[in-house]
Amino acid sequence: MRHPMILAACFAGATVVSGCGDTSGDNAVSRAFQDVNVIDETNLNDVMLTVADPNEAVNYFSRTAQENPDRIDIQRGLAKSLVRAKRYQEAAPVWAKTVKMDGATPDDSVDYADALIRAGDWAKAEKTLDTVPPTHETYNRYRLEAIVADSKKEWEKADSFYEIAIGLTMQPASVMNNWGYSKLTRGEYKAAERLFGDAIRQDPTLFTAKNNLVLARGAQREYSLPPIEMDQTERAQLLHTLALSAIKKGDVETGKGLLQDAISTHPQHFETAVRSLRALENSG
Repeated sequence: MRHPMILAACFAGATVVSGCGDTSGDNAVSRAFQDVNVIDETNLNDVMLTVADPNEAVNYFSRTAQENPDRIDIQRGLAKSLVRAKRYQEAAPVWAKTVKMDGATPDDSVDYADALIRAGDWAKAEKTLDTVPPTHETYNRYRLEAIVADSKKEWEKADSFYEIAIGLTMQPASVMNNWGYSKLTRGEYKAAERLFGDAIRQDPTLFTAKNNLVLARGAQREYSLPPIEMDQTERAQLLHTLALSAIKKGDVETGKGLLQDAISTHPQHFETAVRSLRALENSG
């Protein structure tokens, strides 16, 4: 509430001084406006990185980066916007430039590695993570370390990194889901089921974890839905997943019944399940 009064006093003072032929007041006012512009621009950058359309943000940061090629905050904003827009191949070289600029942080290198993984360049991502100081212990760093270890089937390292990552965040659902999927691919179905359940308890809206949980149960020939929160559409989709798991296991009649349940459960026409059932009946 004091800001308008302070600004008014500054402007009054500037008027008096300039009336006396002293330009220092004008300079002070110019500097004040420059400060305000910097604040406004910072707020705009933050907005562009959060609520703005990702491609609109890319255009904004691209244009601003051309005008200010040496500003790391703008390069960083461009790289993050490209990732948000799922333009990973374009984001990686922008991050490569960012991490070499003055003011680059270990977080920039971690984000660079993230973009490389999304772009499919696992080898370069691993090398980039190796450049991050061991003292930089963050959730994102260890989440990526776990993913890279998973890709190399270094299971003990992956488990260790997943565990550390979970301890470094207040929202561990997604990393629990990733860890569960890692266990699922190894054939450790009970461990996977437990981790997916933990992820759902942390975030009941995480449908990916619900679907993975059903996959883990199906792999053990447990063809009933788990007692988790789900709406009618989700229930139908999970029944469809369970049906496909049963069919894959050779339990075809069970799969047919689950497909019929999925079709009757879905609040609308469930075309995917209908096609699956039709294909199954025609093959018989």
